[in-house]
Amino acid sequence: MTPRHPLTPGRAGTASAALALVLASAAAGSPVSAAGGEGGDVPQGTVVYRTTAQFTTAGRARDLLLHPDSKKLYVGSDDLPETTEANESGLHVLEPADGKVRSTVSQAPGPTGTLGRRAVRQLVAPLPGDGAVFVYPLRGIGTAKDGDAAAAGAWVPGGPVTDAAPGPSASTVLVAQGSVLSEVDIATAAVRRSLTLEGGERFAHDRTRGAVWFTDFGNRRMHRVDLASFTVAATVELPAGESLAGFTEVDPETGAVWVGLDTSVVVHDAAGRPIGTVRGGAGSDMPRAAGFDAATHEAFVVWQDTGDTSQPGSDGDGALTVHRTRDLKEAAGPVVLPGNHAQLGGAAVAVQPGGAAVFVSDPAAGRITRLERSTSPGITRSPEDRTVAAGAEVALTAQAEGTPAPTVAWQFSTDAGRTWQAVPGAASATYSFTAAAADNGRRYRAEFANAAGVSRTSPATLTVTAADPATGGGGTPPTTGGATGGTAGGSGGSAVSAGTDGSAATAGGAGGSVGGASGTTVGGTGTTPAGGALASTGTAVASLAGGALGLTAAGWLLVRRTRPRRTTG
Repeated sequence: MTPRHPLTPGRAGTASAALALVLASAAAGSPVSAAGGEGGDVPQGTVVYRTTAQFTTAGRARDLLLHPDSKKLYVGSDDLPETTEANESGLHVLEPADGKVRSTVSQAPGPTGTLGRRAVRQLVAPLPGDGAVFVYPLRGIGTAKDGDAAAAGAWVPGGPVTDAAPGPSASTVLVAQGSVLSEVDIATAAVRRSLTLEGGERFAHDRTRGAVWFTDFGNRRMHRVDLASFTVAATVELPAGESLAGFTEVDPETGAVWVGLDTSVVVHDAAGRPIGTVRGGAGSDMPRAAGFDAATHEAFVVWQDTGDTSQPGSDGDGALTVHRTRDLKEAAGPVVLPGNHAQLGGAAVAVQPGGAAVFVSDPAAGRITRLERSTSPGITRSPEDRTVAAGAEVALTAQAEGTPAPTVAWQFSTDAGRTWQAVPGAASATYSFTAAAADNGRRYRAEFANAAGVSRTSPATLTVTAADPATGGGGTPPTTGGATGGTAGGSGGSAVSAGTDGSAATAGGAGGSVGGASGTTVGGTGTTPAGGALASTGTAVASLAGGALGLTAAGWLLVRRTRPRRTTG
């Protein structure tokens, strides 16, 4: 059974970790194989989102805005009815890392200009530098920033505002009052232009292409409004269904229109042509909000349970799903949002640029969930098989990328990779040890782990040869009789005689060499004749023939006569 390195909890970082995996001896370089690995508990590079914090400091959150300049999290909130001792309505400014409240702007002008405590239903747009434009009941258009004592605001004439979006200019917003679409001045709420449609109350503004997509959920259609002329340019039919309204959002990058409808999301391109349908969450969950990230080309959809336990499939839990905007396929596994249902209002979502963090509101529970992106380790380099001498130093290092930075643990196998054991204490980037004869044939690998999963390198096999007792060097495994083969080169060859200690020595070599009994290689230094170049590179091998043993009265004397053969080729 393969031991698994425990997952290491921690916050996701924007930087990927890189550790290097090199298997080397002290005397030679360390070649490594290409990126790869032999797998893990999830595919390498798998993206997951996990809950890292929940904020309950901003009342009943109705909308979220992560300011692009100040990086503060703006929260528009209603009061929580169960907290009778406090009124949490207003515009809350939070630290996105921990949910700490920086300030709350609770006062805004009423229809007569009198200041009063106001709930914030929708965040429309960021103000330059800091602050936000928002909608408050019933027709208020307000502005405020972190630290303001009260918001500035004005009331739009007509009916209650049902939806809003940034306007064509920095000084205006677009508002829907039922089926009436208007461009309104932010400071005065004066109506600059207005258009009455056949039905609907929700819309999205495609600023890049100068269009508004106005959704008539009751009649299952969308109207494309050209903002230059402020007229309907096209009408697109939506699939038949129960007409449960979710959201209408435009992907700023592609111009595609995402419409939450009943229990699915239907997607049309910038021209209104159908692209496909997105489903997620449980079977009865409803899509209630969507956000987009241009850096990852992903859409983040929040699904809420109906909260009606009499309906089949209702479990009270919602979900966050992540999809590639180019083909609508899943980009990360769904994340369950416990208790997120639609009985007390629709959820909202805010996405940090790059998708490192996502914030989802839960009006029913009065909380905001922070989810962070993790990517399972991807092996970028694995070791090659190596041969070293006993007593040589071996270093193992590893390379992998992942978010958050993965931890590393080394493992070895003594049965050709069938089972693996942890190397005690080898939990850092580099693991060094002295090769022993007992290590011969062992396989080594590194296992990387983070919050998204576990990945392992391809294994490397370590071959350990015997050490030379005279020099400490290594040679090839001994053959029968204890002599090892050497390399002989040159057309002339060289005579080999016994040394005084019984080891082989070379006299007058012509670039060739022979292996001694100890496994060392000794060679001459003479001029290399034809064929010597091949011998010096080890590509030609000459056989040593002849030799006889004689016995003398004084003892054993080894006499070795060598008749060199001519190397061909």
